[in-house]
Amino acid sequence: MRTSNATSLAIGVLTASLTVGCAATPPTGPATDISHQVTAVAPIAPVANGTSNGTLVSQVDYESFASLLSETDTVPPHIDAPGPSHLPSLIDDALANNPRLAKLQSEYQAAAARSRYVDKLPDPVFGVNVFGNPLETAAGSQRANMNVGQAIPWLAKLDAQQQQACLEAMAIHAEFEAARLAVTAQVATGWYRLYVIDKQIETAVANQELLESLIDVANAGVSTGTTTQGDVLLGTLELSQLEERLLALRKQRTSVQAEMNRWIGRSAATAVVTDTTIAHNDVSLDADALLQLAMSHQPEIQAAQLRSQATRWGVEVARLSRRPEFRLSASYFMTDDNRPASSVVNVGEDPWAIGVQMSLPLRRTKYDAIANEAGWKHHAAHETLQGIVDQYDAMILEQVAEARRASETAALYDATILPQARQTLAADQDAYANSKADFDRVIRDYRTLLTLELGYHQAIGELAIARVKLEQLAGQTLGIESSDAE
Repeated sequence: MRTSNATSLAIGVLTASLTVGCAATPPTGPATDISHQVTAVAPIAPVANGTSNGTLVSQVDYESFASLLSETDTVPPHIDAPGPSHLPSLIDDALANNPRLAKLQSEYQAAAARSRYVDKLPDPVFGVNVFGNPLETAAGSQRANMNVGQAIPWLAKLDAQQQQACLEAMAIHAEFEAARLAVTAQVATGWYRLYVIDKQIETAVANQELLESLIDVANAGVSTGTTTQGDVLLGTLELSQLEERLLALRKQRTSVQAEMNRWIGRSAATAVVTDTTIAHNDVSLDADALLQLAMSHQPEIQAAQLRSQATRWGVEVARLSRRPEFRLSASYFMTDDNRPASSVVNVGEDPWAIGVQMSLPLRRTKYDAIANEAGWKHHAAHETLQGIVDQYDAMILEQVAEARRASETAALYDATILPQARQTLAADQDAYANSKADFDRVIRDYRTLLTLELGYHQAIGELAIARVKLEQLAGQTLGIESSDAE
């Protein structure tokens, strides 16, 4: 077999062109890496009638992919909470062990990996044909041929597909950060609920001791004839009811502790210790300011914005699907040198061929349907974004009102109601000891004080929980001034 220099040169040029592929005309956007550095994006107008006539959103801005994958502290796990170690360490454990976070992290890694290959060319195809009976030609017998082919999609479509994949991966990463905020808020909420229950148990035990002292006074009065046995029985009944309240509080604590340990990802029976006091925090930010913070820092809103952008690139992919795809091919026929010399043909010369094929996107209804599908998906994503913004607006307003109510209630209890209730009980205790007041009145004062003390600690806990939820909604910790209220 003989191969001319021209044949070798042509095959070499074709092979080089197939190897280069898209590198000859690279996409206009970056090709591989994506970044979690997401900024707030203005809502995108919906697609009219399932198609898009607007300006395409800007392409993804990238940082090093390795730095993104190694980022481990993108959402601050620490809430400005009391205690040097309790709550922050519990939050750290929850962020490290929560199975939902591990699931979202794996989904993000998978989506990020997809963004690194979706814009690449299909694999080239190589084939060999061996003829059962040689193909006899004037130049010689052809027993086999080789061919190689490379499909080349529309390059702009590949770039659009990669942009869409990158934005989808970034949306999953934003959902991962939103889940971190949710886990942080759940653990902190459980911790503050435990604090309230512990303070209620502490208050009930203190009132139990007070009630026992009142019963002792009543017994002393019975022995001297100044009171009746009914006072002792009434005090004993009240003591039994208080013991029942303590049993209910301890059961409630066990349930809250088990739920909190579930979020942390450890045994439900693991003990959780709360602090003895927490600060009385006054919320001074208004709902509009918090909504602006949420628009800039809330990962769930950012995820919806990114998905809206991703579907907009999906509209572009659908539009470019109407463009033809190409296929380059080269064939080489191996020919035996088994013919007499001829002046007409080159005996034994191996023929070769270069071919180009092009798809013909003729089915208009098919591509109209593809465009409509992408357009309506983008419209749905845009409406989802608007719905999430409205939802956060309502939740922020609700939590601000709840925080203000709890703060004002705690301040009212601390400054006015509790001191007056304690003074009333002390005065009636002295009067009862001097036989100038009924035991029923003292018990009524005791019940009132117990209810007010439990309500005070409940208000302090509700204020702390409202602040935790506001920080979750805003997407960052809030600089709220605090003052001890004990």
